[in-house]
Amino acid sequence: MGKKINVGILFGGKSVEHEVSLQSAKNVVAALDKNKYNVHLIGIDKEGKWHLYEEKDYLVDAEDPEAIALGSKKDIVELLHEPKTCFGPIDVIFPILHGSFGEDGTVQGFLKLANIPFVGPDVTGAAIGMDKDVMKRLIREANIPTTEFFTLHQHERHLWPFEKVVKKISLPFFVKPASSGSSIGIHKVNKQEQFDEAVEKAFNYDRKILIEKAVVGREIECSLLGNEYPIVSLPCEIVPSGEFHSYASKYVDPEGAEFIIPVELKPDELSRVQKTALDAYKVLCCEGFARIDLFLKPDGEVLFNEINTIPGLTNMSPYNKMWEATGLPFPELLDRLIQLALDRFEKQKRLQTTYEVKVKSRC
Repeated sequence: MGKKINVGILFGGKSVEHEVSLQSAKNVVAALDKNKYNVHLIGIDKEGKWHLYEEKDYLVDAEDPEAIALGSKKDIVELLHEPKTCFGPIDVIFPILHGSFGEDGTVQGFLKLANIPFVGPDVTGAAIGMDKDVMKRLIREANIPTTEFFTLHQHERHLWPFEKVVKKISLPFFVKPASSGSSIGIHKVNKQEQFDEAVEKAFNYDRKILIEKAVVGREIECSLLGNEYPIVSLPCEIVPSGEFHSYASKYVDPEGAEFIIPVELKPDELSRVQKTALDAYKVLCCEGFARIDLFLKPDGEVLFNEINTIPGLTNMSPYNKMWEATGLPFPELLDRLIQLALDRFEKQKRLQTTYEVKVKSRC
């Protein structure tokens, strides 16, 4: 057996999705093959401070999605000097961070500056994937059909009363923070009385929000894996018990949604779904992995909804379940993700970072 790879698991974070990250990390740590990897646990608390943990005590209330939390505070990791040394002998970082300050390019930029390989998208793909406004404008520019939407900035709120919004996008519609995941801050508006509260709550999480036309159709998801040559899983259909797939139905309530994996689709529907997912993955500069959410309308049209560049990896998350249904077990999936990170790092190392100008002699 070859030398073990030292993997740093980065989890928690200064994000409203902190608890989701802890659930994902718990699942990943349990699934990693300890014969192949030495696992180093790096927890980020809600104030943004980084701590080293041991597996025996890195979580409390680990079996309760609503109460799960980081273990008691450890020594703070100093990040400004020799970050690789501070982490220990790390070969690759697996950032299992959802939402702001982790999935948005910030941590990816830091790790790149620290010269440490990391799983998942690079800085560009992470930043694009976190911002639903930028994401959907790029998708629209690439002529990939997507949901009807417009963006509302906080300083322009007074310019958009309910009547004007309805004239632009008819009822019902969704109000979403532009840079938040796990359905946090999302509200469906069916009537005027719901509008002001939905907008106010969405602006609690971001300075710009999306007003998005509700779509009648099936909610379909695909898992993506790869760098230059990504592959796509068999799709999943999500049938939420409520009006939409909420935070609770994703991570708290096991009966909050039905996941049909793999979903029954006609051959032409399956082809369109998988092609749309692959096209979107490439347009949005994604690498490593992602989950892409789509709608399949009754007339057969496939609409892009959004991308999640560090998808949930909890026991309830469809990302890993779709790969299992496709024939790729979770431990092997993690192996591939780590190898993709190392391969990208080696290719980036070969890029030239200096430039020498030769001036011809005038003699």
